[in-house]
Amino acid sequence: MLRDTFRICMERIAQYDVVDRSIFFWMRRIAINRAIDVHRANQRRERLQDALAQESERTVGTPPPAPDRGQEVQETQELVEEALATLNPRYAMALRMRLIEDRDREECAKEMGVTTGNFDVILHRASKAFRKKYPPR
Repeated sequence: MLRDTFRICMERIAQYDVVDRSIFFWMRRIAINRAIDVHRANQRRERLQDALAQESERTVGTPPPAPDRGQEVQETQELVEEALATLNPRYAMALRMRLIEDRDREECAKEMGVTTGNFDVILHRASKAFRKKYPPR
């Protein structure tokens, strides 16, 4: 994590604004944010592992899904695409990259040409807009 903090500092040194404080406080904030990101990633990984374990416990001894399940999945995908088509293109792009393609936040932000924090705001707003549009009526 220390290595990541220094890497991020070197990448963003141009963003540092000299003020009354030492550069230590700027670097400290980067380290804290990185620690929070790592902690959240670990929590997501643990929740996913727990969910997979619970799912595997439930599915042991249960019959395989019905053959018509593929049709249901396809209909859901079509409804999602229909709802995405009604959103602001930037919101739809953010949702597709982060949730459907499962890309990292940093990669999505870079592709959209914004900061990671700005991407998070876009994704939040896109999620709210999507909830209003899904399922399409």
